[in-house]
Amino acid sequence: MNLCGYYPESINEGEGLRASVFISGCKHYCKGCFSARTWNFDYGEPFDDKRQREIIREMAENPLLDGLTLAGGDPFFSAAEASSFIDLARESIPELNVWMYTGYTFEQLSATPESDEYGLLRRGHVLVDGRFQQELRDVSLLYRGSSNQRLIRIPESLERGEVVLWEREAILF
Repeated sequence: MNLCGYYPESINEGEGLRASVFISGCKHYCKGCFSARTWNFDYGEPFDDKRQREIIREMAENPLLDGLTLAGGDPFFSAAEASSFIDLARESIPELNVWMYTGYTFEQLSATPESDEYGLLRRGHVLVDGRFQQELRDVSLLYRGSSNQRLIRIPESLERGEVVLWEREAILF
């Protein structure tokens, strides 16, 4: 698995201040993708144990961090390795909140419980699902690029057997 990008602090890939890890490799080939270079599984640097532990240490030492976001490429094309990274991170940060981006739909990922993709899915809290569709591009959408993409509460959706959408909580001042 290769790492094609890492932001120790980002507010663009999910709610709150998040560490964003971009995994190389994608076979969805969405027209208009803003990061087509990440389709290549060899793009970037090896995301080996040493690099993973460096990122986890940075996350654990940041008291302002709200969680981790896995994006890409598409982390579900490296599902087993991405799952291992989350498990390793949770050894140091047990309550780690995880968001994930994918071109797959929730229904595709949840259809086969014995798959590596399902294993990764169940480790997350929010899934941004669906392929980017250029004709549905909408820059006003929160945390996604096209109107077909959904923000899904993973644990609740798996428990109910149907999609439960994530909604931003009201901020009261």
